[in-house]
Amino acid sequence: MVDVGAKPATAREAVARGSITMSAAALKLIRSGEVAKGDPLQAAKLAGILAAKQTSSLIPLCHPLPLTHVSVDLTPGKTGYAIEARVRTTAQTGVEMEALTAVSVAALTIYDMVKAVDKEMVIGDICLVEKKGGKSGHYTRKVEK
Repeated sequence: MVDVGAKPATAREAVARGSITMSAAALKLIRSGEVAKGDPLQAAKLAGILAAKQTSSLIPLCHPLPLTHVSVDLTPGKTGYAIEARVRTTAQTGVEMEALTAVSVAALTIYDMVKAVDKEMVIGDICLVEKKGGKSGHYTRKVEK
């Protein structure tokens, strides 16, 4: 693990995004509230938050961090959902991995809950879109057009 002991604790924030696309039948099932396992959107939000808190247990050499905020938002689209996680801490290292993990696990939770109807769902476009704080300062992903 990288030694961050000499670094000052500073306010840090990271935002990650991703998506899950699915069939019309799967979308209809979710939006009508008829998924047999329950509400995949609420489960995905909770799973994403819990995953952010467990990132150091999942990713080798990742520092455990005292998270002060984690949110996971799901936005419906024509073919699925956009997923965004925002994570904050005051620590000696950033929260990019926590935000990326939250998005990934939220998407996997939706997949798990709806896979009986649609095994061809696609999870993708998971990326860091913004980070604030630390030595490297403010980063915003430049979207290619």
